[in-house]
Amino acid sequence: MTLLQIDNLRVTLAAREVLAGVACALAAGEVVALIGANGCGKTTLLRAALGYVPYSGSVAWEGQPLAAIARKTLSQRVAYLPQAPTVEPGDTVLDVLRLGRSPFGSVFGIEREGDETIVQTVAADLGLLDLLPRPIESLSGGQRQRVLLGRCLVQTPRALLLDEPATFLDLRHQVDLHRLLARLARERGIGVLMASHDLNLAAAHSDRCVVMKAGRVLAQGPTDEVLTEAVLSEAFDVPIRSAQIDGERVFSVPSKIA
Repeated sequence: MTLLQIDNLRVTLAAREVLAGVACALAAGEVVALIGANGCGKTTLLRAALGYVPYSGSVAWEGQPLAAIARKTLSQRVAYLPQAPTVEPGDTVLDVLRLGRSPFGSVFGIEREGDETIVQTVAADLGLLDLLPRPIESLSGGQRQRVLLGRCLVQTPRALLLDEPATFLDLRHQVDLHRLLARLARERGIGVLMASHDLNLAAAHSDRCVVMKAGRVLAQGPTDEVLTEAVLSEAFDVPIRSAQIDGERVFSVPSKIA
């Protein structure tokens, strides 16, 4: 089932064309990685999919035009984690997670039946149970990022839009995060669309990739077919090499670049 369908998407910001004729889709139960250099349009694509920037072209969620969907309805279907999310000073981890239920009418202190179970389940999945009483500002960058992802998951969304979700995470938690996202897609049918700079994690845990350059889609399709040396070298303007290590493809940039 197609959750998100984007066709001929164009975005102009400050008199600069940021996206030019982009087309892509997200289906239930799949992880799609947006790959490309800084400034290629990944963040703008995510924001346009939510109506946060003016655009032309077509954006539809579950076959319904974005413009026809009420904001509250959209927030019940789709959770978004931006690069620089905000939280209220003094909020505890539990407070932040509970905010994920707000699109469904919950008010802090007045919970709907089942809300606390959802919060506790997400906290357990992300290893946050011991952190629940702590103020959010007391956490490390990596812990904070897991809490903010948890806030998204507490929304029980059909789709997750994530902008560099592994930011601030150490290597272990980066791998754990990508495994969790793949499991959520597989077991719960959640569609995950995420901007990423990590080619190796994208190769290992994404079903499809959309490679972007200068506001356009350079290539898209199954990860194994799209993440090639030729495509990635063009996307990043540096030679990128791949090798098979323990049955997985690993990408690298030569230490000496002419």
